[in-house]
Amino acid sequence: MGKKTVYPVVLTPEKDGGFCVHVPDFDCDTQGNDLADALFMAEDAISMMGLCKQDDNEPLPKPSNINSIKAKGNEMKTLVTVDFDDYRRRHENRGVRKTLYVPSWLNAQAEDAGVNFSATLQEALKAKLGVEAV
Repeated sequence: MGKKTVYPVVLTPEKDGGFCVHVPDFDCDTQGNDLADALFMAEDAISMMGLCKQDDNEPLPKPSNINSIKAKGNEMKTLVTVDFDDYRRRHENRGVRKTLYVPSWLNAQAEDAGVNFSATLQEALKAKLGVEAV
């Protein structure tokens, strides 16, 4: 797991029981059907925008102090925890082609046994690195 960061958000209740969510540090908005969904959507929005910034070699915004965030009327302020590295690992499963060499006798035995080289290599790398399956 990577480094966790906490960003403030402002939740505005809607008439239908849902919530609008504003993320000041990323200047973005999202919404949820209830409080739990709204907080999940806030984490998702912050994580996605953070990865886009990282991919564009832009710095991540420094989290604001929640006390500097203004809330009006029935709005609520709270904090949302994100882990950009974990989010990337869970959501970026694109394949990467690798060339590898094994002795011909081992290749022949593996092919005869119907071994899936890609799956076997993934399992071995996860075990070697102590990474849980995603």
